[in-house]
Amino acid sequence: MPFQDRRDAGKKLSEALKTYQDKPDTIVVALPRGGVVLGRIVADELRVPLDIVVPRKIGYPGNEEYAIGALTETGDIIWNEEERARADKTDLEKIVEREKKEAQRRLTEYRTGMPHRNFTGKTLIVVDDGIATGMTMFAAVRSARTLGAAHIVVAIPGGPADTIAILKNDKDIDKIIVLEIPSLFFAVGGLYQTFDQVEDADVITLMNRKNDV
Repeated sequence: MPFQDRRDAGKKLSEALKTYQDKPDTIVVALPRGGVVLGRIVADELRVPLDIVVPRKIGYPGNEEYAIGALTETGDIIWNEEERARADKTDLEKIVEREKKEAQRRLTEYRTGMPHRNFTGKTLIVVDDGIATGMTMFAAVRSARTLGAAHIVVAIPGGPADTIAILKNDKDIDKIIVLEIPSLFFAVGGLYQTFDQVEDADVITLMNRKNDV
């Protein structure tokens, strides 16, 4: 396991992103919840603002940890069409509606007191604590581009080789930084010695902190 915890991964990711330190018009954009732990550290180290985008995984009915799609902030869905065809349409519709509500709740609650997002013309460093299928990252990138980002950098501690290869060919991603590509990948938690649950309160605390480095 290459990382002690999310803080360790955030510090190491910051080192790989030093060229963006103090760059004007650069924003670190994290995926809640776990990505915000890394995002806060990266933003502090680079001395740039931190914000979020909130894509939501669409899981297979009855096995919702298995992503077959992801919802963007604009309500578009990126599907694994083969898996979608196998799933019950009514069950999927219920999952999508639930995830739309949860995305809006998180966006509103996590950004309480923050100014309106302005990503137009900005360089966005999109950070998460790892990827598996990549569905939520693809949705996050689509959201960022729709919100006006000029340049998108995806920065992650690790993920499977096949997903990384697909990300590298995504037309909306200008650069990808990945620290570890394990020869055997089972889950994001496998990258970490400690992979604690991140709660809403943790995210709100991190979002309300000012850059302190």
